[in-house]
Amino acid sequence: MEIAVTGASGLIGSALIAALEADGHRVRRFVRGGVAVPGSVVWDPIGGTIEPGALDGVEAVVHLAGEGIGEKRWSPEQKERIRSSRSLGTALVARSVAEMAQAPRVLLSASAIGWYGSRGDEVLTEASALPEPADFLSEVCVDWEAAAAPAVDAGIRTVLLRTGIVLTPKGGALGRMITPFRLGLGGKIASGKQWMSWISLEDEVQAILHLLRDDSVSGPVNLTAPAPVTNLEFTKALGKAVHRPTILPTPLAPLKLALGAELITALLVNGQRVLPSALEESGYRFRHPDIASAFASVL
Repeated sequence: MEIAVTGASGLIGSALIAALEADGHRVRRFVRGGVAVPGSVVWDPIGGTIEPGALDGVEAVVHLAGEGIGEKRWSPEQKERIRSSRSLGTALVARSVAEMAQAPRVLLSASAIGWYGSRGDEVLTEASALPEPADFLSEVCVDWEAAAAPAVDAGIRTVLLRTGIVLTPKGGALGRMITPFRLGLGGKIASGKQWMSWISLEDEVQAILHLLRDDSVSGPVNLTAPAPVTNLEFTKALGKAVHRPTILPTPLAPLKLALGAELITALLVNGQRVLPSALEESGYRFRHPDIASAFASVL
């Protein structure tokens, strides 16, 4: 297939493109600003412009682009960048494909399990209701998913990829954790009882490929492994994988000082216990269904 990918240089996007090209697909990489290199097209998600003809002949779109949520303190300006990069970019992609004379047959649009908010031990699936009241990340995800409506209204099969914590030492949460854990400085965060719904990078990519192929799936799909763990379980499994003790808890004060209490609480202290019901019902089989097999693979 001819497939367009936004967020092509990101952690998931780069791994996905490698897998797509290995399978013989042709990929158009969407890049923001500058001059497009061969095989890529320029777009401006905030300005609302896409290079003319950028989507002509495309059979599928995988939209992954968005401002990172954990790199900077959540100032009002940064919160607005996080929100607008997702909602405006998604609206632009959805509107563009909806207006095409020959529309792509599928749009896979990124979202996140932050949609569910912090729910303690509650088991969450795609059928779960929105949290009340919604927190910042939940509100962002609601707006993010709603922005895909033009594609849905145009009859394009649209899948909303509610991704959990993606495990890879190349970046993301595990990329930040791995060095202190290998130094024997890793430990549980806060009570350790908060749930972590994770997925290996390989399963994230393979699940996206599966959803590109399966025409029966639409709407929200949780991209998380079937065995979420508490932070304490995650900590012990990671310590075992790198052969280091995990006795001392992770101090939160320096992190809160550097990145702000709101961000640290949302990303590290709160959690969600999410199950991939729709993905498993569609027939997907996980390469790494449990945390031990995931760490054994990615490390």
